Amino acid sequence: MKGAELRTLDDPTLLTLAQSDPKSFVSHQSSLLMIDEIQRAPALLPVIKQVVDQNRRPGQFLLTGSANIQSLPTVQESLAGRVTKIRLRPLSQGEIKKNTPKFLKKAFAGDFNYSWEVYNRDQIMEIAFRGGFPETIHMEPRARRKWHKDYIDALLERDLKDIAKIRRKEAMADLVKVMASWSSKYMDISAIGAKLSLQRQTLETYINALETLYLVERVPPWTKTDYQRVGKHAKGFMSDSGLMTSLLGWNADQVRLDSDRIGKLFETFVFAELSTLIDIGGEDYQLYQYRDRTKHEIDFLIERSDGALLGVEVKASTVVQENDFKHLRWFKDNLIGDRPFVGIVLYAGEFSGSMGNNMFAVPYGALW
Repeated sequence: MKGAELRTLDDPTLLTLAQSDPKSFVSHQSSLLMIDEIQRAPALLPVIKQVVDQNRRPGQFLLTGSANIQSLPTVQESLAGRVTKIRLRPLSQGEIKKNTPKFLKKAFAGDFNYSWEVYNRDQIMEIAFRGGFPETIHMEPRARRKWHKDYIDALLERDLKDIAKIRRKEAMADLVKVMASWSSKYMDISAIGAKLSLQRQTLETYINALETLYLVERVPPWTKTDYQRVGKHAKGFMSDSGLMTSLLGWNADQVRLDSDRIGKLFETFVFAELSTLIDIGGEDYQLYQYRDRTKHEIDFLIERSDGALLGVEVKASTVVQENDFKHLRWFKDNLIGDRPFVGIVLYAGEFSGSMGNNMFAVPYGALW
C-alpha cells in the first residue's frame, strides 16, 4: 500500500521497542502505520488513543493480530468510538468463487429465483473438508491435515502465551480436540471437562482463550419470547470445518456413511458460511439457534435489525420431506407473532421450491 508502513511485533527487536517506549513506536510520518500482532504489546493502545484524539484524521493506524485484543484481560483500553473492528474469517465458498454475496437479502425476501451451481452431496462434503484457510484450498488431504496441525501448534505454542496464563498446556491441546468433537453441539461444560480433569472455572478460562484465538465460537440461544420452556444453552462451533476434520482425524470414507459425522460436518460448514455473510452484512443481522425442553429445535436463526427472522435447518440428505419443516412451522405458528418469518431447509439436492407459508427447500449452492 502506497504511503503505508508495516511494523510487525513478530520481530523481537520491534517488540522490545514497542514495550520500552510505546509513544516513540507509534510515531510515524507515513499516511498509515500498520502494526501486526498488536496483542503482544497492549501498552500501545492508550498511546494510539492519545494520537487519534489529538488528530481525528481517519485511517492513521491499521492494527492486526491473531487474537481478539479487546477480550484480553490485560487490555484496559477499548478505543471505543475510535476504531472499526473487522473480523477476518477463513474464506467462504462465495469468496473462493469470487461471487457477490446475496443469499441473506434474497432469503429474507423468500426469493430463490436466481441461478447457482448445483453440487451433489460428495462435492459439498469435499468443500467442507477443505475449509476456508487460503493455504489449504488446493492441498491434498494429507498435506492439509499437516498444515492444520502445524497451525494449531503455532497458536498454542506462540500466541496463547500472549493472551492467557495457561499452566497445563497439554490439557489445552486436548481441549482443542474435545471442542472439535463438540462442534455443532449444545455446550455442556461439565461433560466437556469430564475427561480433562479441569475445574470448571479453569475450563471456562481455557475455552475463553480458544475463543479469543478465533478457534471456537458460541452461538447464543434465541430467547426473545415469554415461552417458559425455551433452552438457554449456547451451541459451540469450530470456526472452520476443515480444521475440525483434521483435528478429529476424519477422512471422507469414514464420514460419508456416518449420519452423525456428516451432520456435524455440514452444520459446522454452514455455520462458517452464514457467519461470513452476517459479518459482510454489518450490524443488520444477528445469529442465534433455538431449542426448547419439548424438543423443538432449529439449527440457526438469523434476526434482522427490524425484527424479521430467517430460520435455517441443515440437512445432509439429497431429498426434502414435509417432516423436515415441522420445527420451523411450529416456531412460526407459536412464538413470533406478527414478525416476518422465512424458513428454509438446506439440502444436498438440485431444485429449490416453496413448501407453502414462506417455507422453502434450498440447495446448498444458493449460499454462495
